[in-house]
Amino acid sequence: MRIHEIEVDVDHVHLHIEIPPQRSVGSAVRIMKSFSARLMFKKFGGLKQKFWAGELWSRGYFVRTVGDEVTAAIVRNYILAHAEKGLEPAQGILFPKGKD
Repeated sequence: MRIHEIEVDVDHVHLHIEIPPQRSVGSAVRIMKSFSARLMFKKFGGLKQKFWAGELWSRGYFVRTVGDEVTAAIVRNYILAHAEKGLEPAQGILFPKGKD
């Protein structure tokens, strides 16, 4: 999987990711949620007290694939425009730019 764009909001995250055809969307979401939760619990120890059951993310998610009407450029521009609303400091701590 490859993350092309990411934007962290108060109560959700926007991702533009590329998923290999052999991986299902559901399995990709589970991997992303699991990996990011482990990383955040490790980096921010106080989260364990708040989320003592270990459930950082909700079960739900929304997926939109790119195609003829909604192109990758449209998705990218939406995420970048949304990022300009002012949560860049938190986003920078969790997901520093320039690190793949």
